[in-house]
Amino acid sequence: MAFVEPREKKPSGPGVTRQVLSESEALMVVAFTFETGGIGDLHSHPHVQSTYVEDGRFAFSVDGEEFEVAKGDSFVIPSGAVHGCTCLEAGRLIDCFTPRRDDFL
Repeated sequence: MAFVEPREKKPSGPGVTRQVLSESEALMVVAFTFETGGIGDLHSHPHVQSTYVEDGRFAFSVDGEEFEVAKGDSFVIPSGAVHGCTCLEAGRLIDCFTPRRDDFL
């Protein structure tokens, strides 16, 4: 195992930046920083995703189920599920993907 510096922040949608914190073939950890009103557009991918709310408040949709999450909450998004969010209070999400999201590299 080798320590890897986090990658630079990149735009990831209106009011959102993305930063890959660590990655291997099997797993990737990514921080998404949202301004209030920032949008994570509805999308899906083959990766299983675990999301932890480090700060802020968000309205999520996962396969048509709507719910709100806030600091300290976490949940899992299954492979292929259509999901997205709107930031209600500025904050940061920490997402883990398995396997790695090569499109983020």
